[in-house]
Amino acid sequence: MSGVRPSESEQRDEAGSSPVVLCLVAAPGAATDLMRRLEPDLADLIASRLRGVEWAVRCVSDRLVEWPADLSQLVAAARRRMLDENGHLVVSITDLPLQTARRPVVAHASMTHGVAVLSLPALGAVDVVHRARETTVRLVAALVGGDSEPASVDRRLRELGDRVDEHGGAFGFVTGVVTGNVRLLLGMLRANRPWRLAIRLSRALVAALTAGVFALVTSDIWRLSQDADPARLGLLTAGSVVAVTLTIVIGAGLWERAPEQPRAREQVVLFNIVTLATVVIGVLALYLALLALTLAGAFLLLPEATLADALGYRPGVGAVAELAWAATSIATVGGALGAGLETDEAVREAAYGYQPDEQLQR
Repeated sequence: MSGVRPSESEQRDEAGSSPVVLCLVAAPGAATDLMRRLEPDLADLIASRLRGVEWAVRCVSDRLVEWPADLSQLVAAARRRMLDENGHLVVSITDLPLQTARRPVVAHASMTHGVAVLSLPALGAVDVVHRARETTVRLVAALVGGDSEPASVDRRLRELGDRVDEHGGAFGFVTGVVTGNVRLLLGMLRANRPWRLAIRLSRALVAALTAGVFALVTSDIWRLSQDADPARLGLLTAGSVVAVTLTIVIGAGLWERAPEQPRAREQVVLFNIVTLATVVIGVLALYLALLALTLAGAFLLLPEATLADALGYRPGVGAVAELAWAATSIATVGGALGAGLETDEAVREAAYGYQPDEQLQR
């Protein structure tokens, strides 16, 4: 099934610090042959672009997934293999023709997963080794935020190589991961662009807008919103955000289980924190957008006389705002129902930023 052979560079650690381990995982056959030709000088090439840490390359021959498979399945399988190998980053060289829901896959990188995918057919028939070598180095740079400031990239690389002291219980371990990797967490979170989550989940967005329109035109909800105090409306808001978050995280299986290896455990904690933060920020962005729309709808579209007849008094600005607040929470719950209808692949694509390698796609 697989063969693992550390490169010579893995044995070097002159500074005594832990090297950043890159796993190359290639499908058996032509992809594995290409991987073996890349191995000898790949660590040095990466180190020449991403300085400040020692690099080690591990080569693994493993198909990971069988056809038919989508990008998210390959990324998940590559990440599991990386954790098994106690690595930090992984580049998967596949011979499968892959595509996302929107476009063919040539070369993609997910900073959150620490996974990059390179499609062997996309390299063409001429100068394959050279193109694969250059693309792999670019993908590794993308995984550590290579487009950021050099000082920031250096800090992220050092954070990847650092170990967190596990003595002190689960809470102490998680706290150590967070405090020791703040910049890395922020970079991973930014790469996901969580504020775009709702736009990518079309069914959840349509369901939320539909529920919001329904809430705005239903007289029973008008009366309920006036009877509820701000504390109850706040609880309704919190409940709706939690409902959508749990639907997305649990429904699509985004939460990772921590393995036994210390380094892998730290990576899983980082991954889960970024995943949860991505979804929460995305849901809050959805909530704020819905609130703006329902406020505009409530003030511009609802006849004041109709509201007065239903409520028994002429509502002021505060009453209409509370109505919009309640309608937004109901709309967000509708978004949870819509998120439950999304495919796991669509949710993963929405939650994680797969960054295409633009130079290879030209």
